[in-house]
Amino acid sequence: MAEFDTIRSTSQSDAHVSIDSGLRAHMNKVYGLMAVAMVITGAVAWAISGLATTTDPSYATAQMANGTMLTALGSALYLSPLKWIVMFAPLGFVFFLSARVMKMSYSAGQLSFWLFSAIMGLSLSSIFIVFTGASIANAFFTTAIAFGAMSLFGYTTKKDLSGMGRFLFMGVIGLIVAMIINWFTQSPGLEFAINVLGVLIFAGLTAYDTQNIKNTYLGLRSSPNGEEIAAKAGILGALSLYINFLNMFMFLLQFMGNRE
Repeated sequence: MAEFDTIRSTSQSDAHVSIDSGLRAHMNKVYGLMAVAMVITGAVAWAISGLATTTDPSYATAQMANGTMLTALGSALYLSPLKWIVMFAPLGFVFFLSARVMKMSYSAGQLSFWLFSAIMGLSLSSIFIVFTGASIANAFFTTAIAFGAMSLFGYTTKKDLSGMGRFLFMGVIGLIVAMIINWFTQSPGLEFAINVLGVLIFAGLTAYDTQNIKNTYLGLRSSPNGEEIAAKAGILGALSLYINFLNMFMFLLQFMGNRE
């Protein structure tokens, strides 16, 4: 009997170690996907902003309110009706990925995610024209610290965050409504409140999504084709964390950034 208990205890311990190592590998893959996507977004945004602006008046086709001279590409991206397509294309891509990624192969889903991050970089390229480089760097590193802390909390906490997630999703809807109202009112006080609440809401969603990624993996890994399904779900998890990071970054940039 003692030998049987020892064997059972050893078996349970080995299974626990296997789950932990598998979970760590899965989370590392999710964070790796997100990190590559962030690099792509930053590189594309910086490159496009360089191609869209010029210091030579002979190449300029328009000028922004802050005095920045735009090339033909810059005029098309920031001043023509094309700007609306550039602005809303990432949103359409998010809906596409959310609906289709589980039906794709893992490599196709990964490639689609990185293509989305490039389109997002195109959409965000104007921040290098509107804000100073130091402001962008400060906002990015502040976001990275806050994101890391909240993601670690979501991964390690034993508390179920599902209730908080529902509350935060309602907060996102309220935030969108407030942003639409402020589009017309241009209230400095409302804009300040939106930026502060935006940072807090997406910081909370970072913890919630991290726990959800962890729980999704643990729930799928033992099912038929569980590892393959969990890997595809990891792409959606990386997408969620990526969106949380970018939103925190943009709200912080609006809050603490210095404009050119």
